[in-house]
Amino acid sequence: MRLVFLGPPGIGKGTQAKILCQRITIPHLSTGDMLRDVISTKSDLGKEARTYMDRGRLVPDDVILGMVEERLQQPDTHGGYLFDGFPRTLPQADGLNELLSQINQNLDTVVALEGEDEILSERLSNRRTCGSCGAITNLLNSPSREEGKCDQCSGELIQRDDDQPNVIRERLKVYKRQTEPLIAYYAERDQLIRINGVGTIEEVTARILENLPKEE
Repeated sequence: MRLVFLGPPGIGKGTQAKILCQRITIPHLSTGDMLRDVISTKSDLGKEARTYMDRGRLVPDDVILGMVEERLQQPDTHGGYLFDGFPRTLPQADGLNELLSQINQNLDTVVALEGEDEILSERLSNRRTCGSCGAITNLLNSPSREEGKCDQCSGELIQRDDDQPNVIRERLKVYKRQTEPLIAYYAERDQLIRINGVGTIEEVTARILENLPKEE
């Protein structure tokens, strides 16, 4: 099964993507991981990507798509895969479609996880990250055993700058501006399923599994 996961900050997209990949045994593909991997190989593509990242600039779509093309040539993707947070823009979606057509593939489903801004803002503003190991906890639904301390390594729990209320509002605006055209794009192609992303992890996972097309 070939899937794309879309979802706003705070919806739990990464968590659900990892769970689903384990359930149906397909690789979890995120552009962040792919960028780190391709840079570590020191290939021409990796060197090009690094020049942008070292200057704090966004990596251009053609470099991202080249990286995706390389990843899809690896054997573990032959039985399917899940793109987490990619594509982010219409040009990326067009580029992905063109790439897939060249290798005689199509996306099966695009899963759009949705939730009200107020709920997402509350989730994000209560999120805490361990300054030592990077583990994430939430003051609302998964508080640490010892206040201010990470359950994994006892490091200090901190609030990231991008989890501040004013930054959260801007992140949600940017997501809507970028993603609403993508939602329409995939809906027109009858590839989109919308999933209520609010609830327990288990509840949301069950909704996704119920709505995925059954493989023949």
